[in-house]
Amino acid sequence: MGLFDRWRPTAVRAAVADRGERTEVARAARRHLEEFIRTRVGVEAYVEPPTAVLPSTVVLIATTGEWTRRRVPPGADVRDLGVPVYDVRLVGYPRRMREWNERARRGEVGPPDAS
Repeated sequence: MGLFDRWRPTAVRAAVADRGERTEVARAARRHLEEFIRTRVGVEAYVEPPTAVLPSTVVLIATTGEWTRRRVPPGADVRDLGVPVYDVRLVGYPRRMREWNERARRGEVGPPDAS
């Protein structure tokens, strides 16, 4: 028996709990994205590449410019959302998103839901 073997069961339990928590967070993100698509018109998805700090994210942008951002869980396919999907590195963000942000800064519309 190794010196650290007595701690293994706790570590295993923590890893399983952490995996379950990540699964629930991924499900909540998916529900949010589906709700955004269902309640807005002309939604498009813009996939952002992972960085050193964050995993890949997707920004959904409606025709009004309203937008929301969520992390993309590993193995998830954004194309399953049923909206056009673009790589933000290739096409950039649409003008309507920048215009929405400017209106939000002036207080004319609510801030985007980027939580």
